[in-house]
Amino acid sequence: MTKSTKPKSTTSFKETAFGILPRSKIVKFEAEGIKKTQELIIRLSHQKVKITPEIILDIHKEGFGFIFPDWAGRFRIIDVNVGEYEPPHYGRVAELIRNLCNDLEERLKYLATPKEDELFLAEVVSLLAWFQHRFVWIHPFKDYNGRVARLLTNFLLLNLGFPILSIKAETGKDRDRYIEAMRAADQNDLSKLENLLAKALEESLRKV
Repeated sequence: MTKSTKPKSTTSFKETAFGILPRSKIVKFEAEGIKKTQELIIRLSHQKVKITPEIILDIHKEGFGFIFPDWAGRFRIIDVNVGEYEPPHYGRVAELIRNLCNDLEERLKYLATPKEDELFLAEVVSLLAWFQHRFVWIHPFKDYNGRVARLLTNFLLLNLGFPILSIKAETGKDRDRYIEAMRAADQNDLSKLENLLAKALEESLRKV
C-alpha cells in the first residue's frame, strides 16, 4: 500500500497548470496547497462539519486543484499500483469512501466521554489509526492520498477538541517509520501506527 523508499535515478516530471515541471519545482506548490488545506480544515472544524465524501473531495481540490486542475478534487478513474500493492478497482472508490464516512460516524458515537481521560485518548488514537489506514488502503485519488489522510486525521482531532498534530512522514527515518507502520496495518496490526499517532498527540498536547 505504501510506496517504495528506493531512490529514483531520474528526475520525474508532471504536467501541471504551470506547464511540465520537475518534482523539485512542484514541491513549493505542494507546500502552498497543504497550507491552504490546513486553513480550510480549521474553518470547517469551527463549524463542526462532519467528514463526508463531498468534504474529502473539497479538501483534495483546495490543496491540489490549482496545480492539477484536470484530476484534483475527483476520485481516480483508473486502476493503479502502489509499489506491490494494488488498491481496489476505481469503480468501487466512491462506495468505499461513503462506507468509510458512515463507519466513522458510527464509531464516533461510541467514544468514551472526555471525563475518562486515559480511555478517551486511547480510543481516539485507535480511531485515528483505523481511519487513516483505511483511507490510504482505498487510495481514492490519483495522488496525495497520504497527505489527505493526515489532513483528515487533524480534521478529526479538531472536531474532537484536540490540537493539530504533526505526523512526520515525508523524508528520512520519519518516512521509513511511517511506511513500516502502514505496512504492519496492512497485516491487521495497527499498533505501530497507533504508537506513532499517540506520541505525536502527546507532543502536541504538551505544547498547548
